[in-house]
Amino acid sequence: MPKTMKNLSVLLALLLAASVQAEYEPPRTAGGKPDFTGVWQVLNTANHNLEAHSGRASQMMREGPVVPVPAKELVALGAVGALPPSLGVVQGDVIPYKESALAQREKNRENWMTDDPEVRCYLPGIPRATYLPHPFRIVHNRDALLFSYSYAGAVRNVALQNPGPAPIDSWMGLSWARWEGDTLVIETTGMNDRTWFDRAGNYHSDKLKVTERFTRTSDHTIDYSATMEDPEVFTRPWTINMPLYRRVGADANMLQFNCVEYVEELMYGHLRKEPLD
Repeated sequence: MPKTMKNLSVLLALLLAASVQAEYEPPRTAGGKPDFTGVWQVLNTANHNLEAHSGRASQMMREGPVVPVPAKELVALGAVGALPPSLGVVQGDVIPYKESALAQREKNRENWMTDDPEVRCYLPGIPRATYLPHPFRIVHNRDALLFSYSYAGAVRNVALQNPGPAPIDSWMGLSWARWEGDTLVIETTGMNDRTWFDRAGNYHSDKLKVTERFTRTSDHTIDYSATMEDPEVFTRPWTINMPLYRRVGADANMLQFNCVEYVEELMYGHLRKEPLD
């Protein structure tokens, strides 16, 4: 096939694919809005690090005799404890930290095993709850919008009208939903400053505002984005983007990952009358 004809065929195929996607008609609630009900999960490594990164032997490294080696606490994990590479999910590639905030990010990264809230099974906050390596369920109808997460039994009851400022800060914040056409927009504020964005130490203050956008692109996919605004930590708003995938068949269910009991030894083992080695 001549090169010109081949290029034309590729262009036509792309246009056809775009047309099919544009014509997708999502299931709708009784109120006429797209229905997001289902069990969803990401297929990426954003929870390790939102930014692009190469693979390495461990999430946390130490100086070795020639090259860096895994931290001593992680050596026995071998390949299981390795950090997989990723192209990243941050638009523009780099999180726009203020110069004064970068030092804290690096400190978090160096102390991941002791300081990451996920290690101690604290609630994940928004948006991290979305891209943890666990499924979550959305229950959606005309009168309610509920997110239920496998991780730590976290839940998010999203208000359908602006409830005003959060009365107190919390791990999961206060969320309310609005619509931009067929795109579901959820704004979350009132989060405390104790959650991280990922295992790489990316963090925020209690002034964080997260604006999420959910757009159904097929029966089994959602285009998801979240824009972070925090003038105390970042120089400007920044956005992450990723697809969410619907679980089907026997996997269209959600088992609870009640990790609180899994970290009892980590957090309270030293209080035993005879602590274990």
